[in-house]
Amino acid sequence: MEKADPAAQPELMDEDEPFFSNLDLFLFSLIAGLIVYWLIFRKKAEPIPEFKKPQTTRETSFIDKMKKTNIVVFYGSQTGTAEEFANRLAKDAHRYGMKGMSADPEEYDLSELSRLTEIENSIAIFCMATYGEGDPTDNAQDFYDWLHEGDADFSGVKYTVFALGNKTYEHYNAMGKYVDQRLAELGAQRIFDLGMGDDDGKLSENSWVCLSLSLSLSVCLSIRQYELKVHSDLNMNKIYTGELGRLKSFENQKPPFDSKNPFLAPVTVNRKLNKAGDRHLMHLELDITGSKIRYESGDHVAVYPINDSVIVNRIGDLLGVDLDTVISLNNLDEESNKKHPFPCPTTYRTALTHYLDITNPPRTNVLYELAQYATEPKDQENMRKMASSSAEGKALYQSWVLDSCRNILAILEDFPSLRPPIDHLCELLPRLQARYYSIASSSKVHPNSIHICAVVVEYKTKTGRVNKGVATNWLKNKMPADNGHKATVPMYIRKSQFRLPFKSSNPVIMIGPGTGIAPFMGFVQERGWLKEQGKDVGETVLYYGCRYKNEDFLYQEELEEFEKTGVLTALNVAFSRDQAEKVYVQHLLKKNKEAVWRLVHTDNAHIYICGDARYMARDVQNAFYEIAEELGGMSRAQAVDYIKKLMTKGRYSQDVWS
Repeated sequence: MEKADPAAQPELMDEDEPFFSNLDLFLFSLIAGLIVYWLIFRKKAEPIPEFKKPQTTRETSFIDKMKKTNIVVFYGSQTGTAEEFANRLAKDAHRYGMKGMSADPEEYDLSELSRLTEIENSIAIFCMATYGEGDPTDNAQDFYDWLHEGDADFSGVKYTVFALGNKTYEHYNAMGKYVDQRLAELGAQRIFDLGMGDDDGKLSENSWVCLSLSLSLSVCLSIRQYELKVHSDLNMNKIYTGELGRLKSFENQKPPFDSKNPFLAPVTVNRKLNKAGDRHLMHLELDITGSKIRYESGDHVAVYPINDSVIVNRIGDLLGVDLDTVISLNNLDEESNKKHPFPCPTTYRTALTHYLDITNPPRTNVLYELAQYATEPKDQENMRKMASSSAEGKALYQSWVLDSCRNILAILEDFPSLRPPIDHLCELLPRLQARYYSIASSSKVHPNSIHICAVVVEYKTKTGRVNKGVATNWLKNKMPADNGHKATVPMYIRKSQFRLPFKSSNPVIMIGPGTGIAPFMGFVQERGWLKEQGKDVGETVLYYGCRYKNEDFLYQEELEEFEKTGVLTALNVAFSRDQAEKVYVQHLLKKNKEAVWRLVHTDNAHIYICGDARYMARDVQNAFYEIAEELGGMSRAQAVDYIKKLMTKGRYSQDVWS
């Protein structure tokens, strides 16, 4: 099950207003507000409170790096959006005579926040994304733990928080809300109200927007953050070829393995799951023998894909460059902790293949920066219009870029006069992110193997182009070792809160249509293993859904065998298109309402839902409301409260994506 690949799921894009269509306005607004704040307070000396210098546990101090800076932008980012947002905030501060730096909280000692008062008129900005069930992102986990457990005194520290999330999810912007509240509790001074960003709809600007001032400051400047250096005689052993951290880490693998040091797992199985139809659903098995990697049922496996060489070569052809040129992009701000936008030195080919996102529709700031290179005035006008905050510009960006699923190659093809320098294009494009899949196996049964269940994404856009999901098409071609050649996948484990009950005697109800079956294959395997160990295992009930029984009933033989041997107490399958009227998992839940209510209300069953957040998860939740109303004698408000209490107790868990 692939997590949140916007390019792979264009039909789920909101048609009202994209998240980033307001981004430039927001950036100008925030910087404008900060200028106003600075102008008002710059002559007021702030008393420096006494503090005890914290014991620095990291090699670098962000305070030391802020000697010539008064804005620090911390980001908690899982997919790269918050990081890009923070980088733009820091960069755009330069436009207005201020100086900012972006910072990964994982790389600094955040207890030093109390020392921010040492820097005159300083401000800390937190761009915080939320992951999973209201969890912090990987790079913000330590910061979250420290905030949660600590009792620091942040008196005099000025801050503001911008939360990035998606209203589709139950715990919308939970991390941003928590950071904002907790910093205030620890004595910090909130200078702007919490900003709430929804990437499924509108950017909620509230008091972040000083509209009239921001419009007057919307000057058309293009400021480079990195400078190009071309290498002509560099030793090939010093050139990055796709590694994410340590040079040559793919040739000389050393644990522990994580997001900056992924393990190259050999592919041992790659088979098609569906019997017929025009889709390709697949099951892969990755060998982790000798890696010391450990996982549990419900965890996610993150894989780093590479871009299609056809797209990479076409970009090189259009821009007329030698993609094998060895280059470095060096940060113009020598004090910045981020020296390069991606590992350098490397080649343009490697950057476009391994490091940059070239398949998602580019955001408005990219269009704005690139517009200067269009030689046709009409092309330049349209690009700047799409990057503007006007209603007409937003509508054009929505229809021409988002709804038409135009990636950077399509934009270069459809604006023939647009031929930017490739180094500036590489500076502007976001990083290619890891893709997350719910692990479809149990480590109790498969300690040296991780299973993936996924559907290959391929669709035709409104422009007639065929777009392909980056990761799924790449994985589709990863076949087991042939003639001594091992196909490998760079991967690491992302821990999850999606866990089986601590007591195996608790019943479980699992609801996962389509590739949402993935984590439940691991759950069922584990429940079977527990039975073999003589443990008392409660009822294990599965609600699965697919289109046709004879076409895409995934893992049919395995599931029917589990039911036959009693590992699965009940296997309920909704075949949505095998009859005139569509039947989905929520319909089967309501059909079996008495059994469902008994398990939940009387037997303390744990409920698990995996799959689509926008429709399926919502419809399933409504089905539980209706069952609670009918059989529990509750009002709708009471039913909603009942399910919320189950969530709080860890008895209603979701592993969903939008």
